[in-house]
Amino acid sequence: MGKRRGAPLGIAVAAGISACARVDAPQLVDESDASGIGLMATSASETGPRVDSSATGELLDVGVQGSGTGHGGDCMGGTPSDEYEFSYIWIANSPEGTVSKVNTFNGVEEGRYRTGPTTDADPSRTSVNQYGDVAVANRNGGITKIAAQLNGCVDTNANGSIETSSGPTDILAWGQDECVLWHVPLPALGAAGPRPVAWEPVDSQCGTVMPRVWVGHYTDAAADTGIFYRLDGATGDILDQVEVDGWDFGTNPRPYGGAVNADGDLFVTGYYGPGIRIDAETLAVDYFMPPPELGFYGMALDQDGRMWIGSCEAAIWHFDPLVGDFEKIADIEGRARGVQVDRKGRAWFAGNNPCRLLMVDIATKQLVEDAIALPGCGMPVGVSIDVEGYVWVVDQTASVAYKVDPETYEVVVVVEGLVGPYTYSDMTGGGLSLVANPPVG
Repeated sequence: MGKRRGAPLGIAVAAGISACARVDAPQLVDESDASGIGLMATSASETGPRVDSSATGELLDVGVQGSGTGHGGDCMGGTPSDEYEFSYIWIANSPEGTVSKVNTFNGVEEGRYRTGPTTDADPSRTSVNQYGDVAVANRNGGITKIAAQLNGCVDTNANGSIETSSGPTDILAWGQDECVLWHVPLPALGAAGPRPVAWEPVDSQCGTVMPRVWVGHYTDAAADTGIFYRLDGATGDILDQVEVDGWDFGTNPRPYGGAVNADGDLFVTGYYGPGIRIDAETLAVDYFMPPPELGFYGMALDQDGRMWIGSCEAAIWHFDPLVGDFEKIADIEGRARGVQVDRKGRAWFAGNNPCRLLMVDIATKQLVEDAIALPGCGMPVGVSIDVEGYVWVVDQTASVAYKVDPETYEVVVVVEGLVGPYTYSDMTGGGLSLVANPPVG
């Protein structure tokens, strides 16, 4: 079988043009992978599902209900146009243990969801698939999937309606929100909890296809091993496990950022650690050792599968796996953190000290803008591109998200009411869209 390729879906972002029907949700998920990490056991008739946790070796009541594919409605089809069914950015409220679903057209928060059985779940990375659904990695352990649309949720209490959040003040108790589809507990191990998370591209004409999702974490400083799981996106079942040694490069190393290319290969960068690629078919691992001063932070792929990297060491970097060398694009003031590449060949970075937005032309590898203003900003962390091409910047200390016009640099929307948001992964699905369905010409 050849390499997995993104299907010609045209657009694959956190927005939808009806193209493919949702898969009906299975009625039972009750699995425990050979790794010993348990999954939710749940059905429409159960009230007290249980999880077999490898971290403790005992059954834990987590009070979660609901299982299902959660396509978030229909798979995105066609090409970018003026009409979209929906578009969301999923922003983790880390101190609150929740994630916000924000409508990118108008900036309205349409739902807020608990991401784990305790309020200290500490969510950070969010990854959005081509149906708009999100997978949230909790730094204090576990990964959770939430459906974007009601027809992807599951009526677990069989009362004929879907109980789910309607906004930021309507947060349901853990196990009560029927759009929270599954939760897989993963060990936190202090600072080693799950961080990189990335959905694979859909490799057929959607319909009955639900992509798989990668998640990774660090073992501990003594073992210096990264562990990466590939999960069934419909059920949360663990399908593959890859252990990668060598996370002892420099200071405070651990798997940090993750993204997939069009083939479904997982690229991961470590915080002062290695860069790796896990082959989607063979699970073989390639190492990319950076210079010690690089200081990986945010990482994103462009349409050709090349990495663009923000650094804690006052620089922006680039890596082409076909060439194999890390290239410094520019020295900057302060830090470059989250990054995403848009469909017009621009890499956008969140900047700290001072706070601002930066932009690099990926064709010329030139820093074009180093001081795009974000009024009232404190500590911009994450960047993402929405279905219309707007640039979203999440600010941790200001507890807001900015929607920025990529042509005029005007801030057109400010979303308030977030709680210490710390998200800088593919929180709209724009990064996955770019690699799965790259621009033509």
